Amino acid sequence: MFRNQYDTDVTTWSPAGRLFQVEYAMEAVKQGSAAIGLRSKTHVVLACVNKANSELSSHQKKIFKVDDHIGVAIAGLTADGRVLSRYMRSECINYSFTYESPLPVGRLVVQLADKAQVCTQRSWKRPYGVGLLVAGLDESGAHLYYNCPSGNYFEYQGFAIGSRSQAAKTYLERRFESFMDSSRDDLIKDALIAVRETLQGETLKSSICTVAVVGVGEAFHILDQETVQQLIDAFEIVKEPEAPAAEPDADAAADQGGDAAQDPPAPPAAPEGAAPMDI
Repeated sequence: MFRNQYDTDVTTWSPAGRLFQVEYAMEAVKQGSAAIGLRSKTHVVLACVNKANSELSSHQKKIFKVDDHIGVAIAGLTADGRVLSRYMRSECINYSFTYESPLPVGRLVVQLADKAQVCTQRSWKRPYGVGLLVAGLDESGAHLYYNCPSGNYFEYQGFAIGSRSQAAKTYLERRFESFMDSSRDDLIKDALIAVRETLQGETLKSSICTVAVVGVGEAFHILDQETVQQLIDAFEIVKEPEAPAAEPDADAAADQGGDAAQDPPAPPAAPEGAAPMDI
């Protein structure tokens, strides 16, 4: 009777060796709005797309500050992201109180992965339907990790998660070799261009994206909208798609000019605009 209902319990494996509820949680990450992370030797930049479910509502917050040296960007269920970010804050506070030093980023990521993995082996729990990009800076340098709902975690030079993130990944794959030596402003520029790639033709504005930075001598903080808009204007991100559109017009005008020079002049008796209407 229940032979094929392997997706009703997170601890029941299918004959193919799959946990369907974990895959459903990973699919929820793919359906969430895009989040992007990039890192260099000294800085890490997080950027995300703000999407409101309704014109009457505001967008959900997608970037959270965990500590002065750690922040996260989420894609998926925002409620699960808030729970996990609060857990990460507690771990940072406890470690700082006990050892009087900042919590290393790698250790926090492992603890977060263990917490997510427990939800894949308890029958009374469900996996967290959220993916987290963890950006941090510690004694070993800048770090960018991706925590998966399955309990896996990976360190990246640049990564994108969420809806239409493949377009951003394609851009990051072309540019990632230069990230390690990039400056803070160059990283922000690449992050904004990657965000624009996920919009698929929409105009990039500060009202639909959030950018956060952490680096050497710079605590984790979210840039205000005015600063982001100034960066967009300075990098001419909005103007890039419009530039090619002007070239065909110039060519068309040149062609029209060339045709006009080759065609014989119109009879003087016919007023302008009358001949096409008569034809």
